[in-house]
Amino acid sequence: MDTGLLIIRVVVGLLIAGHGVQKVSHRLGGGGLTGGTAEFRHDGFRGGTLTALAAGAGQIGSGLFLALGALTPLAAMVAMGVMTVAITVKVPHGLWVQNDGYEYPLVLVVVTGSLALTGAGRFSVDHAVGLTSWPLWLVLAAAVSGPVSGLLTRAVLHRTDPIAGAPAGARAAD
Repeated sequence: MDTGLLIIRVVVGLLIAGHGVQKVSHRLGGGGLTGGTAEFRHDGFRGGTLTALAAGAGQIGSGLFLALGALTPLAAMVAMGVMTVAITVKVPHGLWVQNDGYEYPLVLVVVTGSLALTGAGRFSVDHAVGLTSWPLWLVLAAAVSGPVSGLLTRAVLHRTDPIAGAPAGARAAD
């Protein structure tokens, strides 16, 4: 079981971190911070650069912490929050990824939520420092807070007054 958790954590954690790197740099095929900002504005979000930085930092940090198995429930909470926002953007396209649907971010939310509930396993920083069992209230709070924070982020940052004829969030004052 511990080896399986290690493989899941490393693969999923590094993929999440890689998405964050793409949002804020030209590495891994990313469009840099300018591209990340444009993506959020195109998707109708306020904040532009700050939103892209926050999402990128959240993905990089949570992904690396998950890969290491460090503060696993908290790292999972952040990853679930960011990926829940991605789900809200992709819902209009349906489930399947070939139609730009929310299949992939949903899988990441479920996997990271499962890691919050199971723990990181023996081959982890958590285990090495003696955090082998998290209190149930904290694990449940993390598993619920992640998606809820993503939905709140969407509600607060998503523009409801797009400029006529322009993509939502295209206003330069953002």
